[in-house]
This record gives sequence, structure tokens and C-alpha cells, in this order.
Amino acid sequence: MDQAELVLEFNRNYTRRIGDLTDRYLGQRRPLGEARLLFEIGAGAEVRDLRMRLGLDSGYLSRLLHSLEAEGLVEVAARPDDRRVRVAELTDAGVLELADLDARSREAVDALLNPLTPEQRERLIAAQEQVWRLLRLAAVDIQRLDDASGIARECLLTYAAELEDRFPEGYDASTLTPPGQLALLVAWEDGGAVGCVAWRRLGPKTAEVRHLWVGRRARGIGLGRRLLQEIEADAAAHGFTTIRLGTHRALTEAIELYRSSGYREIEPYDGSPYNQMAFEKGAA
Repeated sequence: MDQAELVLEFNRNYTRRIGDLTDRYLGQRRPLGEARLLFEIGAGAEVRDLRMRLGLDSGYLSRLLHSLEAEGLVEVAARPDDRRVRVAELTDAGVLELADLDARSREAVDALLNPLTPEQRERLIAAQEQVWRLLRLAAVDIQRLDDASGIARECLLTYAAELEDRFPEGYDASTLTPPGQLALLVAWEDGGAVGCVAWRRLGPKTAEVRHLWVGRRARGIGLGRRLLQEIEADAAAHGFTTIRLGTHRALTEAIELYRSSGYREIEPYDGSPYNQMAFEKGAA
């Protein structure tokens, strides 16, 4: 059985076991789509955010919302300070329905776990955590972006602010690479930028990796390594055969990433006070 078929077989079995295929999800009077929408609305959510998070087209999301509104579980109204933005909120009945949904969900999970030994449960939870991290990593969208764009500069300034906190001597944001010099990649998750990395030309065949940053909410899933691999491949596609980078001794996790990715330590090649260590490898 190939990899795709293994994933499909797992999905088929799991969705059947938890009742995703019926029109009475977890015994409630609604299908999974409506139940999930109640959960996503929670304490209130903009309709456009719901559409983005759930990956639904506008028409289908509208039908789900209308169905929940008709049952008195949800109210949708324009935001007072910006009437172009519609916000969905649970009614009192909706809050009770969501609480019942949460209780039923826990009962269903307990029923799945009860036949297992404590050791088997620990193995299952560990495996699910690993699956979750890998699925998140696979779903991250990495795109090239103009390094002078608003999103690009916002990412770089966030990166600079974090270095200011981590470096004993602080970090001067004015030392960020000026716009127009970087080939920049930005990582997106659920419509928001969660990381970036760039390269710039050092010599005829040498590129330098710059400003590798992963936002706090996307750490721990392997995104730093994926961004590094993507930028190496991008530099190689532009004819560079050697990749260099510099880093600060305080960034121990970055140093480990570079070493485990095949970089060898070299003498520092520039005068930046922040590049206390330098690394090099052949392009991908």
C-alpha cells in the first residue's frame, strides 16, 4: 500500500469511527459542518476569518450560518465601527449547544481511549501530536514576496524586535538589510505571516542567507528547517553554488539547525557585531 493510500485508509476509518459521515454528528441534530462552525465561532468571529480558517467558499458558509441562525443559535451582524465587516456570535442557546457538543466530544474520545492501556494511550497521544505538527508544516504556504512590501517589512521588524529581547547587547533594527537587496520568502498559516527567510548576493557564486525568522505560534513544527531548505533551493536555482550565513551565539537553536543541515563553521566574513559565528555549505 503506497503512502497516499495509507493516509486515505486512516481517514476513512477514523471518520467512520467518530461519526463524521452521518447527519447527526455526535448524536446532535446537525451534521459535522454546522457543529464545527459553532466551535469556530466560539466567543465571536468575523465571517471572513471563518471562511479563511475553514477553507469554505462564501456560498456554503452562508448556508451554514443561515441554518444556525434559523435555529436561534447564531446571530450575524455588521461590526459597529466598520459595517463592511460581518461578525458571527453565539446566542445563549448557541452557547448551551456548544457546551453540549464539547461534552459529547469528550465522551466520544473517552470511548475510543478506554479499551487501551495507559501506555498505549500515551503512545497514541504522542503519535497524534507528531501527526498534528507534520500536517501543520505541510499546510504552510511559502511564497516569494517583494522585500519592500508592507508584509515583508512587518516580518523583518518583528524579527528585529525578538533579537532585541534575546541579544544581551540588544539589536539595532536599522541594521536590517535595506529593501531592494533581498530575495525574500514568507511563510503563511491560516492567512497570517508566520515566518520569513531571504538570501542576498555576496559574490559571483556565493549567496548569503539572511533574517531567518519563525513566529512564536509556528515554532516546534519544523518550519525553520523547511524555510532554510526552500531558500537554499531558491539560491541554487539562481546559479549560486555556495551558501553562507552569520548568527549570534545567543541563538543556540539556530546554530543547531545550521549544523544539522550540513553547514560547517568558518571564520566570520563580515564586520557585523551580531554575526559572532559564520557557517557555509554548498548550495542545494
